[in-house]
Amino acid sequence: MEITTITNYIKNLVETPSPTGFTKLCEKYLMDEFKSLGYEPYQTNKGNVVVPIVEGDKNGLLLSAHIDTLGLMVRSIKDNGRLKVTGLGGYPFSYAEGENVTIHTRSGKEFSGVFRLNEPAVHGSRDPQESKRDDETMEVVLDEITRSDEETKALGVANGDFISLDPRFRQANGFIKSRHLDDKASAGVLLALAKEIKEKNIKINRPLYMEFTIYEEVGHGAASGHPKGITDMVAVDMGVVYDDLTCDETMVSICAKDSTGPYNYDLTNELVDLAIKLDINYALDIYPFYGSDASAAVASDNDFRHALVGSGVAASHGYERTHELGLMGLYNLLINFVQK
Repeated sequence: MEITTITNYIKNLVETPSPTGFTKLCEKYLMDEFKSLGYEPYQTNKGNVVVPIVEGDKNGLLLSAHIDTLGLMVRSIKDNGRLKVTGLGGYPFSYAEGENVTIHTRSGKEFSGVFRLNEPAVHGSRDPQESKRDDETMEVVLDEITRSDEETKALGVANGDFISLDPRFRQANGFIKSRHLDDKASAGVLLALAKEIKEKNIKINRPLYMEFTIYEEVGHGAASGHPKGITDMVAVDMGVVYDDLTCDETMVSICAKDSTGPYNYDLTNELVDLAIKLDINYALDIYPFYGSDASAAVASDNDFRHALVGSGVAASHGYERTHELGLMGLYNLLINFVQK
């Protein structure tokens, strides 16, 4: 598998807006892409995209990634025509300060704007240096001439409209930088994996499904709607890069425990043993502030063994960064794992 296949998928995914709760465009991209590869994807009632790779109703393996991302929503329209917002997903608003945004109205119109402090001028006050960054001190300013709530409403903007953040995808010296690598980097790897299986007719010895969830960032992405017969679920999500952890962007991260508790001992060991056998540069780490689709699934009365693996992603929930080496390591681990 060429790394460009993976990075092209990632670029397409991150440039398709999908703030949690408004993922229709990304769902369509996945449905169309998997159909073009010769698969028969379907969607659950909730909207998750499920792809049967090898069908069967016993001893099934489910690989999951999520396509919903962080974002904003219009909370109200202020008297000056600017937008008060509420956050979608958990992240410091300082991580999105100064970012270009797109407002997606429920009528289908789109407007550009910027997310910034209410008083961002350093020549006007000390607010830029001293102000908190929260939903009281920050706003979205539309790229429209509007000075009142009536003028903004006349454009078609309304409370409850979704707002996506500009991903700013970049590649440099093997590094991939972008918003929303959590978790569209993993989704790109799974797309490449499915493409390789189909084109090379790779033999898989058990039922295998992929699932792309749309509410992971708010905790219930994989709570329901799984194919029958699943016994093992591996969430493919970002690996945490932090000072007291051993992973970096060039590595594959396998999670032993996150905020929901430890992952299945035996299934996690299978991934660790395979990484050692394949000489994959990996880390076994604990994520103190993290929850995955696999933990959501087992908390919802699904009798799965569960594990969590991903490429290392730095600056999580901000302007994130990973590396081609981590992505290829993840791909090589998964392509061998599904053939075990």
